[in-house]
Parts: sequence; structure tokens; C-alpha cells
Amino acid sequence: MSYGARPHKLTSFFTPQSPSSLSLINSANMETPYPKPITPSKTRIGWIGIGVMGNAMASRLLSAGYSVTVYARTSSKALQLQSQGATLAASPFDVAKSSGVVFSMVGTPQDVRSIALDPDGIVSGLNPGAVYVDTTSSHPALAREIFKVAREKDCWAVDAPVSGGDIGARDGKLAIFAAGDSAVVQWLTPLFEVLGKPTFMGEAGCGQSCKIANQIVVGANLLGLSEGLVFADKAGLDVRKWMDAIKGGAAGSMAMELYGERMIKKDFRPGGFAEYMVKDMGMGVDVVEESEDERVVVLPGAALGKQLFSAMVANGDGKLGTQGLVSVIERINGK
Repeated sequence: MSYGARPHKLTSFFTPQSPSSLSLINSANMETPYPKPITPSKTRIGWIGIGVMGNAMASRLLSAGYSVTVYARTSSKALQLQSQGATLAASPFDVAKSSGVVFSMVGTPQDVRSIALDPDGIVSGLNPGAVYVDTTSSHPALAREIFKVAREKDCWAVDAPVSGGDIGARDGKLAIFAAGDSAVVQWLTPLFEVLGKPTFMGEAGCGQSCKIANQIVVGANLLGLSEGLVFADKAGLDVRKWMDAIKGGAAGSMAMELYGERMIKKDFRPGGFAEYMVKDMGMGVDVVEESEDERVVVLPGAALGKQLFSAMVANGDGKLGTQGLVSVIERINGK
């Protein structure tokens, strides 16, 4: 991984404390680590959003020995992480106050805006020198806005969406598309490497643009795999033998490795929700809404993919995994 880091002058550098209660945290005494090296014993982590992906990612940081404070709108969802030693906070603001690095993994750009920029949100609670890392698939323009607001507070923001689904999150094999300040992204490497493989993509917003392009490719792969499976089945082939035969050739893909067997078994448990693919692909197809005309690209395949994932949502299957796209192709073919 190559960064080309450059030095920055910050108004204050800190070292984390270990408060016994969030209510006792004093922001004047609460210290944050940048640019001191990240270590499990000294770097306090905050995590907001503990669904399928967020839970697995936060769990890996706990298993690596980091102190983790979490926030969940439904507190019962935090029980598993609490059993591993996580502390439960009352708000995103409280998470930020107690942490040197705060991660989020939530659903939509609207969710990101709320937890990051509301008066009781993350950026308001960050101590000088702290870093906010958003791993949600969100909008590039919002990432740039959050970066600007964080810098006005002498803090840092990094957009670092991920790819690899629930299996990648569980096994620490996510592809991480990190953007923002190159030196800060490089400093975060010890945390990123617990979660997967980071790549520095450029200035703020570039991580989100990378993820949108990633989802365009994933959507196309899932569509091709869905249609291939339905065609093979209709032709009377053994679909498992068919998949084994082609996976070593040009048709093979990570989508096939992750989702092929699940599609055959009709195992549509979510690693990522189908409704989020509508959101992600829509940010590529509908980028004109950002009023940045020079960024508009004609994407006929992504537009079709968005429509087909939208059909899943219309069928009441928006909370199923993205591999459920095969059900749309089956319905079209009378299955």
C-alpha cells in the first residue's frame, strides 16, 4: 500500500484515558491518539452501527484487544459485543467523546448525515485530533462535507467503505477503499488490517466513488450469475456441476465464490441487503442529482441492475441478501 503521506500541523495531540463511566468523561482530559502510533492498549475505539457487517467488524477489533465503545438504537443488539467487553454508550456524541477513532457502519447517506452531523452526533463529540471513519456505502459529496466540518474542529474524517459481505467481515478479509488525508489513512493501517486490506483511493469522497463503481461491477456479476443459473437449470444441467465447470474459466468471479452455492440453496440470508444495492447503484446512475454535471456517466447496465434490485424490493424482498436477485430472474421465467 502506497500513500505519499505529508505532514500536518495539528493544534493538539493526545493519549487516551480509561474512564470507568461515560458520564465521568471530561473532554479536557479525554485524550486522542493521532499521530501517536495506534496500539490496543492505548487507542480507544468507538463503533456506531452493529448490524450484520458492523457487528462482525467491531467484534474483530475487540478480539484484537482494542477497547471498544458502541452505540445502537436498539440496545439489545449490543449484548454480544458487550459479552466480549464492549461498553455501551447513550449516543453517538458520547461514543465520540470517549474515543480516539470512531467507526460507523449504518444504512444510508441519511443515516450517516444524522449520526455524523446532528448536534448530538459524532463530529460534535470528537476531541481535537480524533478521527472519524465511515465504512458505510454513502455519497461522495457527503463524505467531502463531513471531512470539511471535521477539519474545522481540528479533527479528521475518512471515508472507507468496504466490500466482501458478511463472510469478509467475519474473516477480516474486506476490501477497504479509504480516502481523505493520506497521512491519516496510513496511520489507521493497524486498525484497517484487522478488518481487511486497505487501499488509499485519494481525497475525501474518493472512497465512496470507488465503492459505487465496485457495486456496479458486483451487481453486473450477480445478474450474470443469476441468469446463467436459471438458463443452466432450464437446459436440464446439474447447476452445481455447471458452476464447478465454469468457475475456473473467464466466468469465474468472487461473486460466484461468495454467493453461487447460496443461490442454488435459495439461502438468501443477508450479508448486504438488496435494498442497499438499489441505493448504491442509484448513486452511480443518479449522480446528476448532486449537480456535478462533469461527473455524470451513462451507465445502461447499472440502470438495468438498479431496476432488477428494485423489483426485489417491490416483491417484499428488500431485506434479503443481494444473492436473492436470482429470484427476480426466476419469477420472470415463471418459476
